[in-house]
Amino acid sequence: MLAEIITIGDEILIGQIVDSNSAFIAKQLNKIGVSVYQITSVQDDQTHILKALAEAEANADLVIITGGLGPTKDDITKKTIAHYFEDTLKEDISVRKNIEHLWEVYVKKPVMQVNLDQALVPTKSTILMNKYGSAPGMWLEKNNTVFISLPGVPYEMKALIDDEVVPKLRSRFKFPYIQHKTFLTYGMGESTLAERIEKFENELPTYIKLAYLPSLGRVRLRLSAKGADKDLITAEMDKQTQLLLPQINDIFAGYEEDLSIEAIIGKYLTEQQKTVATAESCTGGLIAERFTANPGASKYFKGSIVSYTREAKVKVLKISEGIIDTYSVVSAEVAEAMAKNVLELFDTDFAIATTGNAGPTTDDTAEDLGIVYIAIATKSGVYSEKFSFGNHRVKVINKAANKAFEMLQKEILKK
Repeated sequence: MLAEIITIGDEILIGQIVDSNSAFIAKQLNKIGVSVYQITSVQDDQTHILKALAEAEANADLVIITGGLGPTKDDITKKTIAHYFEDTLKEDISVRKNIEHLWEVYVKKPVMQVNLDQALVPTKSTILMNKYGSAPGMWLEKNNTVFISLPGVPYEMKALIDDEVVPKLRSRFKFPYIQHKTFLTYGMGESTLAERIEKFENELPTYIKLAYLPSLGRVRLRLSAKGADKDLITAEMDKQTQLLLPQINDIFAGYEEDLSIEAIIGKYLTEQQKTVATAESCTGGLIAERFTANPGASKYFKGSIVSYTREAKVKVLKISEGIIDTYSVVSAEVAEAMAKNVLELFDTDFAIATTGNAGPTTDDTAEDLGIVYIAIATKSGVYSEKFSFGNHRVKVINKAANKAFEMLQKEILKK
């Protein structure tokens, strides 16, 4: 089955927001064996939308549309879809009741007519009930193509995909079995890694593909298999995993399997009933943000001190001014003191500290642009490493965060 994703909204085309919806939808479709043929973004313009719908119908078996379903006048998707299907809009009682329920329980204000009008849907559509918002999802079919229209609000769209769209697709169609296994590697560039495992890649069965997914400071290796025989694919993927692991053992940090490294670390810490805290300077709270983006992080993440200035390091983290005067704020000694002190402050089992020159200037330090010290502290000791992450501010910050997670994971796995 081939799918096309259409996102509607001027805000995407002018760069006001990033289209994260398409990435999520494509990922969920891929899991069930649906191949995304194309992703298209269009304006809030009827002519443009109608053209995109017609082209998608010619290209794909499944068309998923997001955006343009709000209560304001510029949200024209629903009316345009009705026009495309030569249909009219009619109030759906179940949607109206859902809207009234949401306003009574959560909004706690009188519901306006403009909101109730979201219960107007094409008569030919099957409703996909939106439990988190007033705009319902809609399922329509034309010339053997399924059209699904979803709200553009990410959390509403994601819930509808997981709770309504995927189960309905699975019940209606038969899909091939797909299995992915993603290996997280750190400390080796893509080209060097590719040369190392070239023989392994060349000898893979035709139905298993290897993809390299490089990012700052790490490369993800993704094995993907697709076919009708689930048992064959599962057995062969296990076999290829065992062949690959010895070749990357020195740089292997774990399996991703839809989890980020910080989520994997969170899983380890939860299983071991351990905790972590962070003291961040050059990363500005990014490590803490990535920890707390994961549900349940409060079980293992106790807190963070963003000690961005010298004063914060001294007054909040209690770093000795003598250490800073002797070694400067960007040094192994300061990084280690930050890690030890935040470990004690939050009484955790592990602590991360970062200090460095992200740029574009080096302020009052002797170290070059891009130099970062990262320290890991435990109740039994502390150590740090020095890194040079280049001369681009965003690159330096993100590479430092990734390296900090890598170092922490290795420390946890020692226990």
